[in-house]
Amino acid sequence: MREYLLYLCCFNPFLKEIKAYQVLLFVLAVLLVLSPVVYFAPQEGYKIAGLKIHFLTKEGFFHPKEQKKKDITSIVAMVDTSNLDLNTDEPIAFDPKSIVVKQKNFKKHVNNSNGTLGAPKAGGELSEESTTDIHLTDGARASLYSFFAKLDKAATDKSKLHILHYGDSQIEGDRMTSYIRQRIQNQFGGNGPGLIPAMNVYQTISFKQVCSANFERYNCFGGAKLKNRRYGAMGSAARFTEEIYDSAQIANSNSVKEAWIEIEPSYSAQSRARTYNNVKMFYSSCVKSCGVKVYQNGNLIHEDSLIKDGKYHVLPLSFSSSAGKLKYVFSSAISPTICGFSLEGDYGIQVDNIGMRGCSGTFFGYLDQNVVSRMMSDMNTELVILQFGGNSVPYFKDSSSVRRYASSFQSQIRTVKRLRPSAAIIVIGPSDMSKFSDGIYESYRLLPYVVAQMRKAAGKENAGYWDLFGAMGGLNSMPSWVESGLAGKDYIHFSNRGASIASQIFYDAFEAQFAKWKLQYP
Repeated sequence: MREYLLYLCCFNPFLKEIKAYQVLLFVLAVLLVLSPVVYFAPQEGYKIAGLKIHFLTKEGFFHPKEQKKKDITSIVAMVDTSNLDLNTDEPIAFDPKSIVVKQKNFKKHVNNSNGTLGAPKAGGELSEESTTDIHLTDGARASLYSFFAKLDKAATDKSKLHILHYGDSQIEGDRMTSYIRQRIQNQFGGNGPGLIPAMNVYQTISFKQVCSANFERYNCFGGAKLKNRRYGAMGSAARFTEEIYDSAQIANSNSVKEAWIEIEPSYSAQSRARTYNNVKMFYSSCVKSCGVKVYQNGNLIHEDSLIKDGKYHVLPLSFSSSAGKLKYVFSSAISPTICGFSLEGDYGIQVDNIGMRGCSGTFFGYLDQNVVSRMMSDMNTELVILQFGGNSVPYFKDSSSVRRYASSFQSQIRTVKRLRPSAAIIVIGPSDMSKFSDGIYESYRLLPYVVAQMRKAAGKENAGYWDLFGAMGGLNSMPSWVESGLAGKDYIHFSNRGASIASQIFYDAFEAQFAKWKLQYP
């Protein structure tokens, strides 16, 4: 067979050697055919049978675009990230004496925190100077200054308050929030990552979590939805059975299922987030008897029954030292809705990461308002950060579509104000984002207009606005961040290093506003 193939290749009279000039003639013929197509090609491309086909245009051929890049050297050089734990393997402190071993009649864990975890780091100068500003109307400034008064007293009063940081995939995995949290907790006190989802689906640096296979995640912004919308403040929740609210079906549901959620600190977390001694579980929609057992590092420490009135409740546990690995084991014929957990110190500031991949930020209307309001109140939420806009940018066709989005986003700010009237609000707009066009990466055409409209919407509702797009360097700054290793090759998301720099620039602006308030109200 091999000899036959060799014969065909070498002696087949129909196979002719292709000469170099023939290849050249073929290429020239192709160019001749395509030349008028390119020369007369419209900028928007040809539309054939409903399909849009783009060709290299005459302008693109004779005057190709050059990649535009901003010089971000001065922006990066002025950012001090020395107080952040970018790489740390320090072990997590754990006191074995905090374990209460189950005795014959043991039912309840003894909450034995001494109330001392959360002190701020000593020292640290506050600066009124920053390279960027949080844009504030008079009303927004009054609201933020009211928050600063509570922030300033948290450590001395040994009180606790929460900052909810909602955002799209730019913050998922605790990337930006973790750096902001570390700086705020160092300065003002606090420990632990705060709120974490009932069922985490994003890779995160601040905690570890594993769930049994029968748990299913529900969220208000994509994927499976809850019928009664009782997700809680995180907008996501988990259950291990389907929802049942019909009284006859509830009475006839007797097959008990077991499910579990395991949580522990992460060695890759910032130092403040790795240590916590108060753990709260938020739940709702418990309509059937549900037992819960809590294990600490493999030892049973707590047995309880959840309240089966269908309403929102909290199950708190506290420890004398860092909680270590906790495992919650549930037993019920009908699952309650687990709304999330909060991992905290005894006092200080909790900065909660609520990442929502693919979300435009227009989701608050899909939440049960009563549950969210009560949960925000229980956590003493006094600042809400809304970091959105980026997911919508690629889909804007004209300025009117941008204005419609800004109007919808403004209504979300109003909803947050109704949910938690005492809370200040800061909007963080989209970063620079690049799309590949004509051989180069350039900013989306309407991005500056999106920034302007979101800032306007925030101002109308007396919310602060921080311009991430401008902080990066503005138009066409993203290619420089990518080239410097500060953003990913998708030209949208920050790398971990880039997230730390962007977060520090925001914190500098936040600290500068606090310092100005402090001068007025020492």
